[in-house]
Amino acid sequence: MTVVFVHGVPETGRLWDPLRRHLKAESLALNLPGFSTPRPAGFGATMDDYVRWLSGELRGISGPVDLVGHDWGALLVARVAMLDFLPLRSWAMDVASILHPDYVWHDPAQRWQTSGAGEQWAQTMRGNTTVATAALTAAGVPAEDASGMGAQFDAHMAGCILDLYRSATPNPYAHWGADLTRTAAPGLVIQPLSDPYDDQINSQKVAERLGAHVECLPGQSHWWMLSAPEESAAALLRFWKTVGMDS
Repeated sequence: MTVVFVHGVPETGRLWDPLRRHLKAESLALNLPGFSTPRPAGFGATMDDYVRWLSGELRGISGPVDLVGHDWGALLVARVAMLDFLPLRSWAMDVASILHPDYVWHDPAQRWQTSGAGEQWAQTMRGNTTVATAALTAAGVPAEDASGMGAQFDAHMAGCILDLYRSATPNPYAHWGADLTRTAAPGLVIQPLSDPYDDQINSQKVAERLGAHVECLPGQSHWWMLSAPEESAAALLRFWKTVGMDS
């Protein structure tokens, strides 16, 4: 079995390093195209483009996969699980309320989705580690991790963020909601109870639609895998034991 981790915005696969150190299982943290990797020629960076890319990456892995996603990575994980054309053994996600029909994008996302304002944001952030680090710290990234994340921000990432969010209007449910039903593979919805980008009630409703178990992380926020890596790994291990993984 292989555990595959998928990061969100504005992150890279390095996000998962602290948590992965608490796992004995074989694991892999992917980098989304354009995030610490070049943007492939012709890659549109839409939500569906990223789903197709993730599906292709998973097909190259031998054996069943335990798939874990955060932020936009969580939405991609849920979409792959919904479509049920890959041999997932299990899946786990956070911010499930973003898949609720009533979801309204947060203020930064709405700025990125606005022509002109999004480009101005990208210009301000790009190549300015100090500004990027300050913005990430203000958003809740632990201070010891924010500078590393800020240094990763570049033109590829900025362009992909704008294209990704602009493909997801008015919200992801409008595009994927018709397929929001119980998944074949068992799922876990992680709820850090202090996450400002999630809604606990609507997250629960989405979990019910997907037939997923819910694990709450009291006192944790959006970047739970950084602020509490050991506790977060333990939550995943408890879930995996219910689907037959012993490590």
